[in-house]
Amino acid sequence: MKVAVIRFPGANCDQDAYFSLREDLGIQAEYVWHEDHSLEGFDAVFLPGGFSYGDYLRCGAMASRAPIMAEVRRFAEEGRPVIGACNGFQVLCEAGLLPGALLLNAGQKFLCKDVYLAVENRTSLWTRGVDKILRLPIAHGEGRYIADEDAVARLEDNGQIAFRYVDASGARTDESNVNGSAHAIAGVLNTKGNVLGLMPHPERATKALLGSTDGLAIMNAFHLVASNR
Repeated sequence: MKVAVIRFPGANCDQDAYFSLREDLGIQAEYVWHEDHSLEGFDAVFLPGGFSYGDYLRCGAMASRAPIMAEVRRFAEEGRPVIGACNGFQVLCEAGLLPGALLLNAGQKFLCKDVYLAVENRTSLWTRGVDKILRLPIAHGEGRYIADEDAVARLEDNGQIAFRYVDASGARTDESNVNGSAHAIAGVLNTKGNVLGLMPHPERATKALLGSTDGLAIMNAFHLVASNR
């Protein structure tokens, strides 16, 4: 099992993903530069958080057109695992690999805190068997997920809503929806369930000394892929 961690100019969470995969999960991971054209030899892709290309135009807009994204698209279409956290989620939406978009937080402020997530789909590669409320960190200024009501209805019908923001008890409240996302959506899947985008950072919650290991519930999907090869 070998995971490509895509590096864009301005991304600052690529090392978090790299060390989480290699040190906390024991999975081989290598950096892939945004100008590369091949993912040969890789089995999965991690699009990290940060501020790719300085977040010019819109968050993730320029990164979505990087040369390597043609290969990421091929991976997605072939049903291989692709995950994007924070800016990676924005890139996936801008690339059309996931529906919706991410806009400025409702409070118009950068948020850096732990949040709680309820798992809405427990059958996808990324969420299979996750049966508890997850505590994960966020660090974003433009994490408010939006989609029109018809699109949200399709997400609901297709089981594509992966996570929603809740409080520690699992209840959905105005306060728990920290960035004002439509229907408190924190993460979505593509129709095949192999592509996941979410604003919280699972790769930052895989070591107890950092405060939470709840990210392993998502990141362990890489082990599932490896065991099924």
